[in-house]
Amino acid sequence: MTDSAAALPADWVAAHGESGLLAIVPMPVIIGENVFSDDDAELETHISLALAAGTPVRTSRPSPGQFDKAYRAAAEAGFDAVVSIHISKKLSGTLDAAQLAAGRAGIPVRVLDSGTVGMAQGVAVQAAVVAATQGSGAEAVAAVAGAAALRTSVYFYVPSLEQLRRGGRISLASSWVGTVLDIKPLLGIRDGAVVPLEKVRSAAKAIARLETLAAAEIARREPGRAQLSLHHFGNEHQAGILNESLRTRFPGLAAADMTRLPAVLAAHAGLGVLVVVVSDAIVPPQRELGS
Repeated sequence: MTDSAAALPADWVAAHGESGLLAIVPMPVIIGENVFSDDDAELETHISLALAAGTPVRTSRPSPGQFDKAYRAAAEAGFDAVVSIHISKKLSGTLDAAQLAAGRAGIPVRVLDSGTVGMAQGVAVQAAVVAATQGSGAEAVAAVAGAAALRTSVYFYVPSLEQLRRGGRISLASSWVGTVLDIKPLLGIRDGAVVPLEKVRSAAKAIARLETLAAAEIARREPGRAQLSLHHFGNEHQAGILNESLRTRFPGLAAADMTRLPAVLAAHAGLGVLVVVVSDAIVPPQRELGS
């Protein structure tokens, strides 16, 4: 179980959702006075127009009732336990809602704070699904997911800090707000929170620096074992150029996922955000000979 902040690729979700091993609880997005679910097919258009027009865009955690329903569905499907992996508690109240529902679920529920967001959270979910497919128990699945999340790095560029400021997500970068019109910020996720990394004076230089940070992170990992994920919102072409450049520099890089940033995250990051997630490639564990 996870939430829509995991930003998992749609084809991967479709493949594993059919097996019943994976379920995603959608997170609400509030545009003006209207509430949308993050699985609404028209939400990308609605939020893009709202952000461009300056219409207030907010988010909320899923309700405990949504998790009640999801955990009950898992029990009715015959599962013995649930591992519920969620966006960092420092970024959302989603974990609290999951924990409230877990206490009254009909089967054991292990709720895990991924300590991150986007495909860094998604990689933890993918690792958990692989472990579950291999027959691991709930505690082992949770341990694998937690380890995978810890081995991720998230870097991102936003054209403006305004949306993050409105949503209260940049407390550690508050000193930058006064120069918000003069800088192009690079940010990251550290200890479950958004942290400022660098201030750059142009969009082109910021994106080039984003590539440099990602390349350094890839180079630190075992050759052939790094996995690249990119998110974008309103700037798919830019993301494609960055993807191609990194894959040219690292021919052995695991196949990159390039996905639209979920609306629940784009609501805070704003139009033009570029996110790079570097993780270990998700490879099914090798069985010993004769097993």
